[in-house]
Amino acid sequence: MSEPSVPSRRALVTGGSGDLGRAICLRLAAQGWRVIVHANSGIERAEAVVAQIRDGGGYAEAITFDVADGDAAARAIEGLLQDGPIQGVINNAGIHDDAPMAGMSAQQWKRVIDVSLHGFFHVTQPLLLPMARTRWGRIVSVSSVAAVLGNRGQTNYAAAKAALHGASKSLAREMASRGITVNVVAPGVIEGRMAAEAFPPEAIKQMVPAGRAGRADEVAALVGFLCSDDAGYISGQVIGINGGMG
Repeated sequence: MSEPSVPSRRALVTGGSGDLGRAICLRLAAQGWRVIVHANSGIERAEAVVAQIRDGGGYAEAITFDVADGDAAARAIEGLLQDGPIQGVINNAGIHDDAPMAGMSAQQWKRVIDVSLHGFFHVTQPLLLPMARTRWGRIVSVSSVAAVLGNRGQTNYAAAKAALHGASKSLAREMASRGITVNVVAPGVIEGRMAAEAFPPEAIKQMVPAGRAGRADEVAALVGFLCSDDAGYISGQVIGINGGMG
């Protein structure tokens, strides 16, 4: 019996070692992608995701760099491109540093925007031309319901994520003729460490019409669909996945 062929399409998932990122990595691997699991630091968690994918018969590797550091990102991506183009990009990296804007420091404002918005540019921009030469690609950025509805204490986070909406809509227009789609998913309250710390169960029932937090695998299913051949005519969209919050 011949060995199974290695998938030709590679996907880079930033923040791939976190709760949501892990679910996205597993989903893409199950769909036949070779997954590059990114972590900001501490490669151990990324390696654990890689091991889980490999145990399931998939293909994956781990990488660490700070998406907010343009030089570090450029070096890392240059190395990845030596193995060929990357045709899937999931911009999932993001951080919270919440405070009312009246009491927010300049550092809190800038760091959150550096990771979500500047990180989007640092990671995606150098991958575009190699992707375009293949005439097929999928770019999905993970935003938040906070960018759509606003949220107290999160002017920095909402600003960073809302900027991804405009950038993605514009990039979708630029890349559509090359068979590349660009979309945004905007989750609401999703199960995991951050949600557990921020929202008690009763608060979630009041906030979310569905009466529960979403699951990471539900978000990953949407991302997986947007990265599939079936989603080739969906581009420039911001798709909420929030249990009816808005």
